[in-house]
Amino acid sequence: MADEFRLIADLFAPLAAGFPGALGLKDDAALLAAEAGTETVVTVDAMVAGVHFLPDDLPELIARKLVRVNLSDLAAKGAVPFAVLLAAAFPQRIDDDWLRRFAAGLAEDLTRFAVALIGGDTVATPGPLTLSLTALGRVAAGRALLRSQAQLGDTIWVSGTIGDGFLGLAAARGALTGLDQADVATLADRYHLPRPRTTLGPALIGVAHAAMDVSDGLVQDLGHICRASAVAAVIEAERVPLSAAAQATNSPLASLLTGGDDYELLFTAPFRAAAALTRIGEAAGVPLTAIGRIVAGEGVTVVDAAGQALAIGQGGWRHFAKGDAWPV
Repeated sequence: MADEFRLIADLFAPLAAGFPGALGLKDDAALLAAEAGTETVVTVDAMVAGVHFLPDDLPELIARKLVRVNLSDLAAKGAVPFAVLLAAAFPQRIDDDWLRRFAAGLAEDLTRFAVALIGGDTVATPGPLTLSLTALGRVAAGRALLRSQAQLGDTIWVSGTIGDGFLGLAAARGALTGLDQADVATLADRYHLPRPRTTLGPALIGVAHAAMDVSDGLVQDLGHICRASAVAAVIEAERVPLSAAAQATNSPLASLLTGGDDYELLFTAPFRAAAALTRIGEAAGVPLTAIGRIVAGEGVTVVDAAGQALAIGQGGWRHFAKGDAWPV
């Protein structure tokens, strides 16, 4: 593996081109110019081999997933992304070809989403590959979408489809049997390459009340909104959107509602906003589905077509919950 300074100069400094404040990655900090009337939204997510991705996943896919899970957090705030910082702990066994492919994947999605790499750190480690990306976005001052603004009577909406990421992990591991190979490929792709809703998020400002992205399971993440907003939620199971590939697996609905890795936007909005949201979804090229409502009380309840509560079990993934083991 190349030394740290050559690695930065050869593979990562080109990704800072066009962003003067990055200083060509030749300094130990970046300079950001504030824009009048805006706030900077900052988020960070870490990914560890064997926890957040399979150890033998392609380096370019690992890099792109790292970018996308962070941009999804910005989208949930209604922020437009503009820069990222990368901290990487690379095992010594990683060679130059792996690093070039990782940098190529990073470059592909930074270009796709018009984002610059403006700094970070690289170190060697005897442990597993560990990556952390800090993403920055801009939103009009005082207009960011928060978890804490859900209101009684709001309709609960979700973008795209639910359960594909959870099933995609099984597909990537070769654990889905009896399924058409095209469906297996579709699900694996959703696991490897989440779709951050970077166009949809900013369009929800002024229409949605509360929002977040679905990373740890629909039920658990909706619970975060409920706790922050001091409300409860009811999900109508038959309304939850599932892809054709997910339906073909005949998986229990409970596992799809709690499995995580979807990176879709989950938000609440007043009932009267339905028509506007349909237009917003069409403009963003993302289907939006109303799946429930905000009510008084605590917690999240999932009901069937007759209004009877369904047993869901644990709401989603928790890193430090006793007895949990990530299935990678």
